[in-house]
Amino acid sequence: MFKKIIIVLLVIFLPASFAAASENKSSENAKDQGGEPWIVDIEELTKKNEHFRVAHWTGKRLQMTVMSILPGSEIGLEVHPDEEQFIRVEEGEGRVLMGKTKDNLTFDKKVSDDWAIFIPAGYWHNIVNTGKKPLKVYVLYSPPEHPAGTIHKTFEEAEADHHHNDHDHK
Repeated sequence: MFKKIIIVLLVIFLPASFAAASENKSSENAKDQGGEPWIVDIEELTKKNEHFRVAHWTGKRLQMTVMSILPGSEIGLEVHPDEEQFIRVEEGEGRVLMGKTKDNLTFDKKVSDDWAIFIPAGYWHNIVNTGKKPLKVYVLYSPPEHPAGTIHKTFEEAEADHHHNDHDHK
């Protein structure tokens, strides 16, 4: 009888504990892991992201975000005087514009899956989604650009936050 009770309890509680572990794992991926060692399938994380921007790892000198830019939308024209950026396109098609001044974007290139973009500090830049599906990218900033744990669900939310914080971008 005791064995039957144990088996029944295991059948009831084991699936619940596995579900809780899965929930913890997925919610763990939603929070900023900065300051701690972390490994991730960055291609999967980037492609599954449905928000405009999510900061997943923010350290003292480096930050990693993932972005999903809707068709016809853009990251937005900006400049980072002291920060360099690396952007990797995991999925989609886009156009990269860069220049030393806001009104003279002389660098104009098309990008798609697997392309990397290096943006020097002090360069004005924008990336426009020219495709028919979301442009999925991950971005490395050095030093960090956004507050740890930043989540911008939409471009408009990011712009509102950006203008509220009024950095040196526009």
